[in-house]
Amino acid sequence: MADYAITCSSTADLPTEFAKEHDITVLPYQFFMDGKEYYDDQGVSITTHDFYEKVRAGSMPTTSMVNADRYIAFFTPFLEAGKDVLHLEFSSGLSGSFDNAVMVAEQLMQKYPGRTVKVVDSLSASRGYGLFVHLVMLKKEEGATLEEAYTYAEELKWKITHWFAVDSLEHLRRGGRVSRASAFLGTMLNIKPVLAFNNEGKIIPIEKIRGRKKSLIELVNKMEEDIGDPDGQIIYVGHAACPEDAEFVIELIRERFPSVKDILLNYTGPVIGAHSGPGTVNVHYVGKQRVDTKFK
Repeated sequence: MADYAITCSSTADLPTEFAKEHDITVLPYQFFMDGKEYYDDQGVSITTHDFYEKVRAGSMPTTSMVNADRYIAFFTPFLEAGKDVLHLEFSSGLSGSFDNAVMVAEQLMQKYPGRTVKVVDSLSASRGYGLFVHLVMLKKEEGATLEEAYTYAEELKWKITHWFAVDSLEHLRRGGRVSRASAFLGTMLNIKPVLAFNNEGKIIPIEKIRGRKKSLIELVNKMEEDIGDPDGQIIYVGHAACPEDAEFVIELIRERFPSVKDILLNYTGPVIGAHSGPGTVNVHYVGKQRVDTKFK
């Protein structure tokens, strides 16, 4: 049986040391800010702190999908080394990268007969995507074949749950998630929306909460509604330069769900942060099912 590699993109916001420890190879996305190109590389090309400080000061980062040439360069070394690849990709609901990865995988399997590149649309982003990768990696470490891990991933992705509390409506307005009028009115009324990912892998607003602390508490309220069985679960929490707020949410989770196995915290990286903005806190776990609401 051929060995296989698990790979993903940097928008999973996995700590570098974690990825290295578990032999997960990460493809960094790129973003542009103040006329410069950066890589989404866990703070190497620009520290996460400096990124969010620039955004708070008015910088407007932009992001782009991964092109075919970069996927070819990323996958080819594995195939030449005799390895197959299980690539877990950023949500197709937010980027065209998934389509490019699938196209390249098909081309490379023709070029390297006998090798396999399977691509899974995670329908996830940020720490939820990271949790998805983590759980599939555990399946591989338990001895799952590529086909078994692929089947597991395709079933698991529908239950990876994302809840976000954003601090400002302005970044959602820029991304077309709320109108200019709604953003203005919401800011005046101190509205802090709570958002989720739907079955299309798109971000959808769910609740309009007045006040920051209430919006953070609502993340855990939502978790209580749909987590199902928390026993032994690994919970992922992310934050966009607001560690105190993230720790507040973690303490609430520990109080309400003492049987969870672990709660892992990390920054929300620049590619996701460019769209959600500083002050975002996100919570991820395996739930009963996603919020099945269409993006409008």
